[in-house]
Amino acid sequence: MIIVTGGAGFIGSCVVRTLNDKGINDIVIVDNIAKTDKWMNIRNKKFIKYVHKNQFLADLPTYENVDAIIHMGACSATTERDFDYLWNNNFKYTKALWNYCAEKQISFIYASSAATYGDGSLGFDDQMDIDKLLPLNGYGYSKQLFDQWVKHQALPAGNKPKQHVGLKFFNVYGPNEYYKGSMASMIFHGFNQIKNDGVIRLFKSCNPDYEDGGQLRDFVYVKDVCAVIYWLLERPQISGLFNVGTGRAQSFRELAEATFHALGMEPSIQYIDMPEPLREKYQYYTKAEMAHLRHAGYKETFVDLEAGARDYVRNYLNKGIENY
Repeated sequence: MIIVTGGAGFIGSCVVRTLNDKGINDIVIVDNIAKTDKWMNIRNKKFIKYVHKNQFLADLPTYENVDAIIHMGACSATTERDFDYLWNNNFKYTKALWNYCAEKQISFIYASSAATYGDGSLGFDDQMDIDKLLPLNGYGYSKQLFDQWVKHQALPAGNKPKQHVGLKFFNVYGPNEYYKGSMASMIFHGFNQIKNDGVIRLFKSCNPDYEDGGQLRDFVYVKDVCAVIYWLLERPQISGLFNVGTGRAQSFRELAEATFHALGMEPSIQYIDMPEPLREKYQYYTKAEMAHLRHAGYKETFVDLEAGARDYVRNYLNKGIENY
């Protein structure tokens, strides 16, 4: 049995799809769907049980034959200001799952974040000393805190699961992100702007080193993210902290153009002022260093932005928000 936390969310539900496609249906989904429409992400999936996240830790000792926990559940809002909530939800909850996996000697794969790298001035190398990193927001810091805790737990004499993998996701986009609100990708928001107004609106740059729309990100397709997770799940001898990106930085202008191209339209881009609260904590450049994952043996090619946008727009968004 495999437990997927955040299994009704964006990446989590896509992980469930990947497992189903591999013939794995013995899955427990943990989430907090509440009054959202995230239930739509799991209506075409096969699983044996849904458990609310607030009940799950109490029930966990009663579970038998658990092979792995894939922990995608967390508050992923970079704008979240309640740090006590982030501490409990992103750090303490994850720590409890680690301890269970260590006790049972099973695999634990969890979501870290590229937000741990802060302003990027120290680079984006997943083999660097993570204690030097200074995240720019509470969300990134909550992920950093757990990565640091793992760093010490993973010592030879530490209490650790059979396999422990932290994944620093960069800018993930793709189907099933429909219920993330403002945290959904620019392709999702851009597609809706095109449908409503015929234009995509991008932030103006507040940094003289970057032109408007020239802010750079490592955009990675969610299907590639799931492929990495499944590959690691199949190789319990591999543990560590890994970046998950394409290893290529591309601009928001390129993203907007790819979205228009997917619709067979000429790009029409409007530049708007960046909201004041974002300006001091805005990342202008991210690019995953991927040597660590490659050296671990992962050989698959990551989908480029143009191809990823084409698949996402044509096969999902333009069909009325199709689920993966």
